[in-house]
Amino acid sequence: MKNSSNKFRGKNNKDHKKNSDFGYYSKNTNRSEKNDRFLNNSAKNKKVVNLKNNDENTFSSLKRRNPRFKSNTEFPNKNSDMHQEFTNKKNFDDWIWGKHSVYEALSSDRAINRIWCTSEIFSSDKFYVLLKDLKSKGVLIEEVSWNRLSQLTYGAAHQGVALQLACSKTISLEQLIDFSKHNCPNPILVALDGITDPHNVGAIIRSAEAFDCKGLIIPQRRSAGLTGTVAKVAAGALEHLHVSRVVNLNRALEELKKNGFLVAGLSGDGRISISNFQEKAPLVVVVGSEDRGISLLTQKKCDFILSISLKGKTSSLNASVAAAISLFHLTSK
Repeated sequence: MKNSSNKFRGKNNKDHKKNSDFGYYSKNTNRSEKNDRFLNNSAKNKKVVNLKNNDENTFSSLKRRNPRFKSNTEFPNKNSDMHQEFTNKKNFDDWIWGKHSVYEALSSDRAINRIWCTSEIFSSDKFYVLLKDLKSKGVLIEEVSWNRLSQLTYGAAHQGVALQLACSKTISLEQLIDFSKHNCPNPILVALDGITDPHNVGAIIRSAEAFDCKGLIIPQRRSAGLTGTVAKVAAGALEHLHVSRVVNLNRALEELKKNGFLVAGLSGDGRISISNFQEKAPLVVVVGSEDRGISLLTQKKCDFILSISLKGKTSSLNASVAAAISLFHLTSK
């Protein structure tokens, strides 16, 4: 069957070729000549068009290349351009850089949120004592390379050091404990664990002050500082709420427990509903981040793990919303 089919297919191919070569073109010789002339002319036209297109592409590519060299001649200082572009996009009102400017800010009584410096600045006798003292007070100090600092300031003349001012001063944990116990028999403090979004921090500050909490505790790392965005979202509440920035949150919780505070963490996996929580004592409410919640090590420091009962299909709440609901339940008893 295979051989016969091949023969049959081959025969048809021959007949088809024969018919296509003689049957069709023989009847339309004049038309074929016209078609040949038309095809030749169109081919020539296509060549001309292609040549024009090639010339135009070459010309346009040269035009595209020219601005690159032109920009280099017009703007030889790339760092100044980068810095100008960045300052247009970001507000630098709370930033200070340069050795003399930063040193005067460190020597004064201004509230500082964060400091970036190179190893040369950190090892300088002039800066070392000031930086060490500020670090013990909870100011975040990062030792970075010169290139990294240039990236942060987008090419500014930083001279190896830059800082960001805070919108409010912080107090020590000991001062916060004394103040809270002196003003209320059962004060409530709020501690933040890993909340890096300044909008959430500002909203929690606003809720904490509205429900008459006596203070806020934020860790030095893995937390948003008291920036302008935090102050704006807090809508003035930051001026009436004491904030303590601690180096280590877990050690701070241990210190609070030694001073008679109970530590209650908020978690969706908590076994105790916050509406059933009846403890009346100095209390620290720990609020974790939305994605990870309270860290495992911090959960071990908690005396209670509380949850908010949800009735809908939504499985979790925003961190600031959860904090507001919890503070309402805890302060209304």
